[in-house]
Amino acid sequence: MGAAFFYQLTETPLEAALPQLLARALGAGWRIAVRGRSAEFLGQLDQRLWLGPEEGFLPHGLAGGLHDAEQPVLLTSGGEAPNGAVCVMAVESADVSAEEVKGLERVCVIFDGADQAALDHARGQWKALTDAGCEAQYWAQDGGRWVKKAEKAAS
Repeated sequence: MGAAFFYQLTETPLEAALPQLLARALGAGWRIAVRGRSAEFLGQLDQRLWLGPEEGFLPHGLAGGLHDAEQPVLLTSGGEAPNGAVCVMAVESADVSAEEVKGLERVCVIFDGADQAALDHARGQWKALTDAGCEAQYWAQDGGRWVKKAEKAAS
């Protein structure tokens, strides 16, 4: 059974924090689906990831290409993961279900702590997932590092 990790961005934007989280997940040997809500947002995120530093390049692709199944990181707005992802990183207030959390290694909900709508959505997801018996952890940026602020064991 997996767990849901909530990451509240308070010091850096998604474009800076996501590569760090992706690198950790890739380091664990996981394939990842980054789930957003809109093709436009994911296209912009794709461009940002391509512009990253050469030594920190993250192999990735946008869903809908010929090589989706081979992508270690696949940016998608759908619920499917043709790359065999065992980790879903939800951005742009994309939804995740308790069934996904229970069936994957990890689900990461990444949200901007300065955006009230994103904060409210993340709180709703926390409640829905923990009420469904999922293990969850809440992390926030503090002084350039991630600090665990809360944890709820699976029930």
